[in-house]
Amino acid sequence: MWRPPHTLGSPSMTTFVFPGQGSQKRGMGKELLARYPELVARAEALLGYSLAEVCQDERLDQTQYTQPVLFVLNALAWLEKRDGGAREPDHAAGHSLGEYDALFAAGAFDFETGVRLVRRRGELMAQAREGGMAAVIGLSPERIQEVLARLGVDTVDLANDNAPSQQVLSGPKVDLERVAPELKAAGANVVMLKVSAAFHSRYMRPAREAFADFLRGFSFAPLRFPVISNVEARPYEHSRVAELLARQIDSPVLWTASVRYLLGLGEQDFVEVGHGQVLTNLIKQIRKAGPVPAPVATAPVAAPLPSAPPPALVTVLPSTPPPPATVVSVPRGTRAERLGSESFRRTYGVRLAYLAGSMYKGISSKELVIRMGRAGLMGFLGTGGMPLARVEEELLAIQAALRSGEAYGMNLLHNIERPSREEELVDLFLRHGVRNVEASAYVQVSPALVRYRVKGLRRLADGRIDAPHRVIAKVSRPEVARVFMSPPPPALLETLVNAGKVSAEEARLARELPMAEDICVESDSGGHTDQGVASALLPAMMTLREQMMGEHGYKTRIRVGAAGGIGTPHAAASAFVMGADFIVTGSINQCTVEAATSEPVKDLLETLDVQDVTCAPAGDMFELGAKIQVVRKGLFFPARANRLFALYQQYGSLDELDPQSRKQLEEKYFRRSIAEVWDETRRHYLRVDPEVVERAERHPKKKMALVFRWYFVHTSRLALSGSREQRTDYQIHCGPALGSFNQWVKGTPLASWRNRHVDELAFKLMEATAEWLDRQFQALRGAA
Repeated sequence: MWRPPHTLGSPSMTTFVFPGQGSQKRGMGKELLARYPELVARAEALLGYSLAEVCQDERLDQTQYTQPVLFVLNALAWLEKRDGGAREPDHAAGHSLGEYDALFAAGAFDFETGVRLVRRRGELMAQAREGGMAAVIGLSPERIQEVLARLGVDTVDLANDNAPSQQVLSGPKVDLERVAPELKAAGANVVMLKVSAAFHSRYMRPAREAFADFLRGFSFAPLRFPVISNVEARPYEHSRVAELLARQIDSPVLWTASVRYLLGLGEQDFVEVGHGQVLTNLIKQIRKAGPVPAPVATAPVAAPLPSAPPPALVTVLPSTPPPPATVVSVPRGTRAERLGSESFRRTYGVRLAYLAGSMYKGISSKELVIRMGRAGLMGFLGTGGMPLARVEEELLAIQAALRSGEAYGMNLLHNIERPSREEELVDLFLRHGVRNVEASAYVQVSPALVRYRVKGLRRLADGRIDAPHRVIAKVSRPEVARVFMSPPPPALLETLVNAGKVSAEEARLARELPMAEDICVESDSGGHTDQGVASALLPAMMTLREQMMGEHGYKTRIRVGAAGGIGTPHAAASAFVMGADFIVTGSINQCTVEAATSEPVKDLLETLDVQDVTCAPAGDMFELGAKIQVVRKGLFFPARANRLFALYQQYGSLDELDPQSRKQLEEKYFRRSIAEVWDETRRHYLRVDPEVVERAERHPKKKMALVFRWYFVHTSRLALSGSREQRTDYQIHCGPALGSFNQWVKGTPLASWRNRHVDELAFKLMEATAEWLDRQFQALRGAA
């Protein structure tokens, strides 16, 4: 339950804090255990050993024993305070394992459930045997990051931010030992910790995933008072307890940020509940470090804005840059989850009006889609250029990994040359119950797409139409948007009815619905682009939406979203201010752990700035002169792709090529003879579509186009595989949004793609957007 912060002049608030591993001491807890024999007996029955005995021997320092023992002792200490008449605190927080005691005190679960949870957590973390940890005392996280960057070490994670000058690092022991002398030279005291693994780091991912599966068997009660999450340094939401407990295992403990969040709410009395004074001493250091910035947007969103902004915000100017990526002042569940359209979130069952768009050849991978779905968000599998068998394999993996209600979507790419490809994909989607499709590269709707949209339509008892198949149409031109905002073409519906592919009733109902209730307006995006400007396109599409709503009298409002160029809070905020119902990101997701492109590509992508992309011909629509936006930094691909298109326009066949151009193509572009390229291309099309070969042999210019298009396929493969061969020929679809994102996160852990996870980027971007908007509105009020 949310509580408003205390105001100036009010009594101080009380926060109970519970210590975690590291606070244990041999011989602890004897008297406390003796005072609660019944609870101790229940815990020991679940654990299978004597708590008192463990407190006396070497097992106390073994993770699988330490965690249950500390949970029980902290819980009993809390009960003793409560039984002694202490009132409930205003807030609670716990350091790592101690967070379970804070949740227990707040009523999230009962005592025995807590024992079960920490027993399993301890077992899973104890099974990890890779890596180690090192305490670094005397340096800030930023200074440590500078040292790591200078050494080129990206295998070490910040595990604990305990105080402004007390950090703990996790990673391979050899790398920790390598950086220790440099950290000492920078002024730190470095202590290698006696632990079995690299806790609270990326190396705990298997433990996190196993614990997440374990947590699926539990439900949690609403909290009686706010508990601050280690993962986010913000209060828990009831609906996200399981998610955050799982993420806690491989995420850093943000203790400094948690304490600062609490201090920002007003004067605090911190009471340590458990053995020792470890947290009390850390809090003293945090207080001593200096004044804490006032938090922004701590009031519930339903409350009106105050008549005057807080003093700390009056001086904020509209040009103030967005906050750093690692600083987020809006608790989830407030403004971030209210940006955009509520009906969009409700329709798709997602927590944010935010999508991770598809990227061809499975770059938006099943791992990306699953991670988004598990976080209460939605991503789309990039099916373009992916064999049908693999699409089915990936789809089944996604469905197996997600629970009922967790959202996912599949891309349906228009295929001008092979309409049978669309038909096969739609057959697959209908067979496996795919409910959400992202339609891209369409100029007119196809029979396959109409069949997908219409199949299963039925009239409900209240007169509404149930449409089980939803289409999100990606468009960049108003005439294409008009097609998707209209009902399916009558002639196409009639053809489908006559072919027995949809029923007459489905066709009748289809005339009352638009082809797509969600229109995604693309501007300045990676990959296929018309190079549109969002500030011009989005308002035009919204005006068209109003016209089409009036013309067709739809019962449900068409939603219009924005994509392209969204990589910072500024960009996302501009879309929402213009009235976007949702936003879609693409380029920034290509540079995440989950993206299925190669590490060399990601290494390059994380260095991009906004000027490091350009336009080149699109391989799949080569003859039409369609453009894609690609990376140009250090790559020959854009120039060579444009040269191929110029040759295609200049010559009528391969035989007409001048000797110098032919030599250049064979030696530098293809690195094989044109005859070898054609032989490979011919064999491919004889397998998948023999008519293409027949046309090419009749029309020399078609054959030239196919040979040139081989280069586009080849350069995509080079990039996806990370091949050292022709590295400068990598074809990497990307827009400038990634460059702006890189600048936003510069100097933070997110500067490395190895720390970027697609769902976490979504939340950070949306939360920072909400905060930035709040700051601007507050500033405008102050200026007025």
